[in-house]
Amino acid sequence: MKSYALPLAAFGFALAATPAFALGVEKSTEVAASPDTVWQVVGDFCAIGDWHPAVESCEDGEADGKERRTLTLKGGGTIVEELVSRDDAAHTYTYRIVESPLPVANYESTISVSGEGDTATLSWSGTFDAANATDEEAENAIGGIYDAGIQAIAEKAKGM
Repeated sequence: MKSYALPLAAFGFALAATPAFALGVEKSTEVAASPDTVWQVVGDFCAIGDWHPAVESCEDGEADGKERRTLTLKGGGTIVEELVSRDDAAHTYTYRIVESPLPVANYESTISVSGEGDTATLSWSGTFDAANATDEEAENAIGGIYDAGIQAIAEKAKGM
């Protein structure tokens, strides 16, 4: 008869030592515009003030040598975000939230545009932990932000 106590105990220890998985939201849509046109709408880090319906304004800034944007939200509140990486040739940038009233912590997100010809795929994805909210509430908040933003980007790009 084999003993499974030691392997099971080691497995249990490994699970306990593994960090919890972050939550994630991924949204994408096809846009009837070239990838370059869609990138013209979304590519500038502070352009979010021009296309996201929840953002009143965006102010460029810098802290500790890193590019930041401060978003003033319609109805009140501000979000400070920091650019993590950017690749204009690949039409993508990644950023993280530094300060926010949103129910998330450890938030990092990527916006990217791909495709060929007159059709682009716009993607917005992020990982985060729920903060002062349930996982579902945090996912719904971020999902709603992405849905509204993607729709607005698509509409603006089609009109160019």
